[in-house]
Amino acid sequence: MATRSRKNGRFTKTTRRRRSKPKTNLTNIAVSALVANSITKGAFNTNLVEFVTGNTENARLGNGNKFGSDGSFVMSLPELMGVGSSKLGGNYGASVGGFQGALMRNLKANWLEITMGVVLIPVIAKTATKLIRKPVILPANRMLKSTGLDVKL
Repeated sequence: MATRSRKNGRFTKTTRRRRSKPKTNLTNIAVSALVANSITKGAFNTNLVEFVTGNTENARLGNGNKFGSDGSFVMSLPELMGVGSSKLGGNYGASVGGFQGALMRNLKANWLEITMGVVLIPVIAKTATKLIRKPVILPANRMLKSTGLDVKL
């Protein structure tokens, strides 16, 4: 902790600065969610929410088994863990090469999308934050501080 010396008469008194708790940065949370979504979209052919819940489009439409285990290249976390009617690791045939073959097919087909999402999303967010800091972000943070929330933009 940083200390500061202050003269009181002929003695020196040391005081400590009080540090506030770090605030939750909503911009960083949004960037992390978008990067994670681009990775799951490329690797598992589904968005982040559908990957975690297993409620994929094929399962909703009734075209496949529950939790997305329909043998397609759409994968979900419950399917990979063996929840519901699917077997552990998903339902992928030998012609595809099982789970590893399906994952490699998705990665080869979507590698550019994943790379662009992982690289460009943080760069765009940082640039946009710098551009709109004074007219938008600083007043919004002051307003959030007055409400008592422990977050910032």
